[in-house]
Amino acid sequence: MSGFVYHAFTSSALMSLGLYHLICTTRNHLKSPRDYTTKPYHPFSYNHHQFTKHIQLYLIIICLFIAFIHQTVISFDSDPLVKGRSPVHHFTSLQSAGVISLFLILSTALLISETTNLLPFPPDLFFGTASALFFLQYSVSSSSASLQTSGLEAKCDSVSSTISALSAVLCIILACHPKLFVADVGLGASICLQGLWSLQTGLSLYVDAFIPDGCHKLLDVVNGVEGSTKCDLEDSKLRATAILDLVFVVHVLIVILILIVTYSVTAKVVGVRRFGTYEALPTSSGSAADNNHIQMKAMSGTQA
Repeated sequence: MSGFVYHAFTSSALMSLGLYHLICTTRNHLKSPRDYTTKPYHPFSYNHHQFTKHIQLYLIIICLFIAFIHQTVISFDSDPLVKGRSPVHHFTSLQSAGVISLFLILSTALLISETTNLLPFPPDLFFGTASALFFLQYSVSSSSASLQTSGLEAKCDSVSSTISALSAVLCIILACHPKLFVADVGLGASICLQGLWSLQTGLSLYVDAFIPDGCHKLLDVVNGVEGSTKCDLEDSKLRATAILDLVFVVHVLIVILILIVTYSVTAKVVGVRRFGTYEALPTSSGSAADNNHIQMKAMSGTQA
């Protein structure tokens, strides 16, 4: 049960972060499309208190710290099938804890940069570093998928690594093109997708009602240790993999709907400013006409 609780916690944190990023990014773009530029994070602009203004960063740091502790602790879980600790589970969990610690350091550096003058941290450097960390997460998840003894868990790790790779690509694009609104929205959507997939992983591996037919949990293995969810036959494993592929497509559809609804609601609240059409300036034109009229009268008086 602890495995599902951790995945649910990760899902709620990532979904909240991704949705908040989508709303703030869309709002900033709609307010001023010409002056829009991407930001590493969006502080609460309606509160000038130092703590509440940067509460998002504090929450991210707390969540990352909890995830780091969890990954470090479960790396010492024993696997009765191999008479002691499983080396694969031990090292993959420590790798995940290491990646989380790097994200923790990055978030802390951003907080110090925003609250003090001790560590200048420009946005392009932040996104470049985040891209490297997402790529490292992709590498760790891919390695974990290749070492899993359970095809079901391997598929979950493989999909998670693909989403991490997408986030890495979007971050490096934002580092090079900070005014690219599509990439910024895509980054928020990828974080939401990672959150949804984390929840799906917890359901597919630890909740009996969502485990595909032909697969089951091994009761004598600790939840979270590789091989804790098995498929009896090869056909069952292939069927479970196909189901997860279908569920992933459904999650992508859900994220797209969230993106559309978020943009529509934010546009109605903020309003859309359109540029590119020429509108006459009546005040300026009227002043120019009056000036021309006065000049013509002066010329007529001079000629007379």
